Amino acid sequence: MSQIVYKRSPGLQDVETHYCPGCHHGIVHKLIAEVLTELDLLDTTVGVCPVGCSVLAGNYINCDFIEAAHGRAPAVATGVKRTHPELPVFTYQGDGDLASIGAAEIVHAAMRGERFTTIFINNAIYGMTGGQMAPTTLEGQKSTTSQSGRDRNVHGLPVRMAEMLSTLDGMAYAERVCVADIPSLNKAKRAIKKAFTLQMKGIGFTFIEVLSTCPTNWGMSPVEAGKWVKSTMSQYYPLGIVKDTEVTA
Repeated sequence: MSQIVYKRSPGLQDVETHYCPGCHHGIVHKLIAEVLTELDLLDTTVGVCPVGCSVLAGNYINCDFIEAAHGRAPAVATGVKRTHPELPVFTYQGDGDLASIGAAEIVHAAMRGERFTTIFINNAIYGMTGGQMAPTTLEGQKSTTSQSGRDRNVHGLPVRMAEMLSTLDGMAYAERVCVADIPSLNKAKRAIKKAFTLQMKGIGFTFIEVLSTCPTNWGMSPVEAGKWVKSTMSQYYPLGIVKDTEVTA
C-alpha cells in the first residue's frame, strides 16, 4: 500500500501561485491555512487583505476575504470583529501597506486592543509597485528610490513595527518570525497558531511579523534571498516574542 507523506491542506485553494520564485508569501499562506484548519476555524474566519502583493491572498486561503483600500485593512477588520465578535478575523498586510500608508490605522487598532490578528509580511521593500524604499528598508539597502542605499541622515532608520506597537497597552501578543528554513517555519506556525488562539480568548490585539524575501526587487536568487533574511534582516529585526501579556500578567 502506498503511504501519503504529504497532502495539500483543505485550507488552501487548489490553484497555482502567481508569486515570484522564492517569494515567501506562499509559505505563509500555507501556514495560515494549516493553522485555521487545525483550530477548526476555517469555515468561520474572515480575512482582510489590502493593496500590494497581499491583495490576492483570498485566491489561495480557503476562507472568506474582504479587500480593503490601501492601508485600511485594520479599519475593515475592526468593523467585522465588532459586529461579529464570535468570528476569527485577521488582516494580511505587507510593509508598504501597514508601515507606510496604513501606519495610523494599525497604531490605533493596537492602541484600542481590537480583538483581531494581523499577519505582517516584512520584506523590506515595496514589492508589487516596483521596488521602492519602504519604511522597513534596511540602512544601506538599495531600492529604486534609494539607489545609493538607504541613508539614515536623509531617510531615517527603518521602523521596527512589532516593537513600536508593543508599547501600546492594547497589544496582547507580538512575535517576529521568518520562514527561511524548516526550523524557522515551524516556529512561525506555532506563533500564528498562538495568535489566533489568543484572539479567540478575546484578550486583545495579536500581531505576527514575518521577515520575508523579495528576490525580484532585491536582485537576488531565491537561495541568496533566504540566506539574507537570516544573516542580515534578522540582525536589525530580531526574531522572537516581543510582547506576551499572558507571560507578563
